[in-house]
Amino acid sequence: MNKVQYNVSGLLNNQIKTQVKNALNDLDGVQKVNVDLGRSSIEVGFNNATNEQEIRSGIEHVGCRIS
Repeated sequence: MNKVQYNVSGLLNNQIKTQVKNALNDLDGVQKVNVDLGRSSIEVGFNNATNEQEIRSGIEHVGCRIS
């Protein structure tokens, strides 16, 4: 399993956290999503069915920005 972690701005509350998790879980190949509101970070475990560009797009689609 591949892992990637992003520092993200825009993780303001649990509603956005849920939207990010749902968007990423909808991607084929995403196996684990950990959103940390306190640190404004997202960690994603994924396999070869997806890639970092699709993960980044999923995060940005809900209005968060990757720093």
